[in-house]
Amino acid sequence: MNDAITKSSITIRELEPSAGYARLVEARDEQTGLHALVSIHSLKRGPAAGGCRMYDYADIKQAIFDVERLSRGMTYKNAAADLPLGGGKSVIIGDPKTQKTPELMRAFGRFIDSLKGDYYTAEDVGVSPQDMAHVAEEAAYVAGLEGGAFASGDPSPVTARGVFLCLKQTLKHATGSDDLTGKKIAIQGLGHVGMSLAGMLHDAGAKLTVCDINDEAVRAAQANFDATVVSPGEILRQDVDVFAPCAMGGVLNPVAIAALKARFVVGAANNQLADDACGQHLKDAGILYAPDYIVNGGGIVNVAMEILEISDPDYRESRISGLATTLEKVFVRADELDQPPHVIADQLIEGRLS
Repeated sequence: MNDAITKSSITIRELEPSAGYARLVEARDEQTGLHALVSIHSLKRGPAAGGCRMYDYADIKQAIFDVERLSRGMTYKNAAADLPLGGGKSVIIGDPKTQKTPELMRAFGRFIDSLKGDYYTAEDVGVSPQDMAHVAEEAAYVAGLEGGAFASGDPSPVTARGVFLCLKQTLKHATGSDDLTGKKIAIQGLGHVGMSLAGMLHDAGAKLTVCDINDEAVRAAQANFDATVVSPGEILRQDVDVFAPCAMGGVLNPVAIAALKARFVVGAANNQLADDACGQHLKDAGILYAPDYIVNGGGIVNVAMEILEISDPDYRESRISGLATTLEKVFVRADELDQPPHVIADQLIEGRLS
């Protein structure tokens, strides 16, 4: 497909999506430098919802690979949280530190508006609630805002709470106790979610080892949570109980799995497995993996309340606590069938989608 339309100064073009995906749309705007993609994986359960990531991809192929993989993950994440939403994702190609401007985000908003509600966006890596406010000046299909009747704000602390509950559930399933006192946990990545998670774990008595490319973040974790700081290259080799990946995806590859000393992997990053075979590698290594799209579903629950115009806090709490309940069902079934948890999780979600 190569049909192009022009909306203001933006050229919007339908691309051919990968098999099994509903849509892939590209937008360019010479005036602001916007180059963005939206992938809609599924609309079966409702309009697609998923955050916008700004990242300096090496080329368009890498960006398409990432946005489609993230889009599919949102379909599964939304279904795992039992939300009436489909799966979608967007990416803006560029360095958020040097290329992001209010004008660029407004142009992105005009792109989102052109999709007429098939896709709702929110913040993700490289994008903030303030950026979403600029997007909302041009589009109605925006969530994660800090103002408005159903404003949900930054979803990161809610994502972290879901990870925290799932981490406790993982320990309880495997050891019979969810007590975090003295448990050693390595956190890879101290962005909004990773830092919030670190605070919750510290308050629960865990001993933290952390890494991040942001020196200010690791100094804050060291000062506030008495965390041990190691380099990003050393975080996998730490002698800990739990490894919590909270940065970019694809970290669990064969080399990384061979280096892991943790017994459990529970983190906030999307698409943690480099490929499906790595789930089996973790099982073979005796490492219990909590499937990421269940664990990190708290943020989309928060965003969904804004999209669906729900203000009842019980709705949020029931679905966030439900993530740990769903995770336990996956673990029990995986034990019964002697299968890796990610295989059982996929089967569970595909059943909901069908």
